[in-house]
Amino acid sequence: MKQSNTKKLALAGVLCAVAVAGSLFSFPVFGSKCAPVQHMVNVLCAVLLGPWYGLGAAFVASLLRNLLGIGSLMAFPGSMCGALLCGVVYHKTRKLLPTLIGEVFGTGIIGGLLAWPVAILLMGQAAGEVAFYAYVVPFLVSTVGGSIIAGVILYALQKNGALTRMQNTLNSKQ
Repeated sequence: MKQSNTKKLALAGVLCAVAVAGSLFSFPVFGSKCAPVQHMVNVLCAVLLGPWYGLGAAFVASLLRNLLGIGSLMAFPGSMCGALLCGVVYHKTRKLLPTLIGEVFGTGIIGGLLAWPVAILLMGQAAGEVAFYAYVVPFLVSTVGGSIIAGVILYALQKNGALTRMQNTLNSKQ
């Protein structure tokens, strides 16, 4: 059990680093930075590690991006909602397509709506300046791109059997 947790923690750290480094490849959409690599990492964490490791990796990546000045506070609701929802969906269904949809819905809709109070309360945006749904479109753009990338990677791994071997290795007790 301990070695399995060590493997998962190490992979979560690597995927977190990929998310932080990948955030350098972001583009602005309205008032938000779109970083599709974070959403790719969310889906990979969900499939390989589970919902709690995915949520933890999304939180740490968001924190590091903010501390390094390459992210905004919007990274927290955007990445964490998607990571948790797609992790739970994969845990319950073991299917890739619903997992990808969970990431898009969790980040784009739930995270986009939760970004509004973050903008109002923590970033000092005036309530009249930003509509409650203003972050949904940029979050959807970002998460759809990242989910497509993750889907291509995971379907390729699934097709040749590598995905199952990776999951077995991460969950083995030896």
